[in-house]
Amino acid sequence: MKTTPFTRYHVENGARMAEFAGYHMPIEFTGINDEHCAVRERAGVFDVSHMGEIWVKGPRAAEFLQYVTTNDIRALRDGKVQYSCLPNGRGGIVDDILIYRIDAGTFLLVVNASNVGKDWSHLVAQGEKFEMRPGRELYDASDEIAQLAVQGPLAMRIVQRLCPERVENLEYYTFVKTEVAGIGNAILSATGYTGAGGCEIYVAAKDAPRLWDALWRAGAEYGLQNIGLGARDTLRLEMGFCLYGNDIDDTTSPVEAGLGWITKPVDGNDFIDRPLFEVQKKEGTERRLVGFELTERGIPRHGYALAAPDGRTIGAVTSGTMSPTLKKGIGMGYVQSAFAAPGTDIDVVIRNKPVRARVVKMPFLKRREAE
Repeated sequence: MKTTPFTRYHVENGARMAEFAGYHMPIEFTGINDEHCAVRERAGVFDVSHMGEIWVKGPRAAEFLQYVTTNDIRALRDGKVQYSCLPNGRGGIVDDILIYRIDAGTFLLVVNASNVGKDWSHLVAQGEKFEMRPGRELYDASDEIAQLAVQGPLAMRIVQRLCPERVENLEYYTFVKTEVAGIGNAILSATGYTGAGGCEIYVAAKDAPRLWDALWRAGAEYGLQNIGLGARDTLRLEMGFCLYGNDIDDTTSPVEAGLGWITKPVDGNDFIDRPLFEVQKKEGTERRLVGFELTERGIPRHGYALAAPDGRTIGAVTSGTMSPTLKKGIGMGYVQSAFAAPGTDIDVVIRNKPVRARVVKMPFLKRREAE
C-alpha cells in the first residue's frame, strides 16, 4: 500500500488503519460519531493527500477542458474553483473533479484517489487532438503534493493563525496562493466535503511535517481533532455529496445523478456526450438518484434493495448510514423516476424485511436546520 506524508502521525496517534484507494489510510481515531460531532461543533483535520492533482497548462488548456468536462470553463476566473465531471463518451462519468484556475493558461485538476490512473489515461488520450502532451501541458503531480482539509466552524480561526494575509473569510469555491505555516506558494481553498466550513491546504510533500506541526500548535486551544475516513463519509452523506464508486461511476450519467447543474449544454460548450445529456435534461431519465430518510428504525447500507410499498423492486441504495446529527437512518440511491419526488414513500429492504422510508430533498442537514 502507498502511504501519505502524514501516515506515520496517524499510526502514532492510534488510528485504526486500512487500505483505501491503494493507500494506508486512517479510518477512525476516537470513533466515527465522536469525530463527526467534532467537525460539526469545532474543527477536525483530514489527511486527503491520497487525492490526485493533475496540472493542465498551455494556450489550449481552457479549450481542452471545455471539451473534456461538462461544466462551462468560461465561468471560471483566476482564484475560482469549479466542480465538474469527466464524461466517458458512453453516457457515464470517468470521475467528478475540481478545477482550479490559476490563470488563463494554467489549471489544477483535483481528482479522486481511486481514479488517478484512469483519469490520467483519459486526459492523455483526449489531449492528443489538442496537442496536450503528457509531461508538458499535462502533468501528474499527485505524488508531489500533500493535502490537509481542516473542517468545522472553528477551522478558519485556526488556519488564520498560520497565514500572514487575511484568509478567515475566504469565499466558498475560491482559493489563494499564499504562505501557510511559513511555507511559501501554498494553495489554500474553500471547497469542503463536510458542509461545516473550513479549507484545504496544498503544499509540497517535503513540507508536510512543517505544516502538520504548525497546524496542531495553532489548533490546540480550539479542540482540533484528527478525523478519519469513516466520519468523512457520514459528514458528506448528511450534505448529500456524491461519492465516486458508490453514487456515481462509469455507468451513471450526471443528469440522472442530480448533477444536471454541472452539465451545461450551452453555446460554445461542445463537450463529450453533450447530445445525450442534452436529451436527458429535456426528456428526463428512467432512474434518478434520490435522498431518503427512514421513518422506521433501521440503517440503510450500500447495495440494499429499494422497493415500492407494494413490494416491487425499484432501485438500490448507493450510500447509507445512521446520521450522527439527525439520529436517524439516511441514504441515497437510484430509483425509477416515478418514485423520485420528495415525499414519496419507499421501502429499504433490510435483511429481507421492508423498512419504510421517505424520499426527501437533499442536503439532509440543511433541510433539518430550515424546519
